[in-house]
Amino acid sequence: MAMEAQDIEDLIRARFPKAKITITDLAGDGNHWAAEVIDESFRGLNRVQAQRMVYASLQGKMDGAHGELHALALTTKVPD
Repeated sequence: MAMEAQDIEDLIRARFPKAKITITDLAGDGNHWAAEVIDESFRGLNRVQAQRMVYASLQGKMDGAHGELHALALTTKVPD
């Protein structure tokens, strides 16, 4: 089952309410997404730590072969 961009954004936004979030459908199939999340809470963290926070916000939607979210290319940044 594919996920919609808004569903992905809503999950991330629940954890990062002030973030600037951009979701892009990479293949047009609703299964391969890219997300850019810009949030102050990433300041002082390394890339892996920040990405783990975002993946945790997805509440298991990427878990296992039958997860609703098949692939997510993730970029995390702090605001300028």
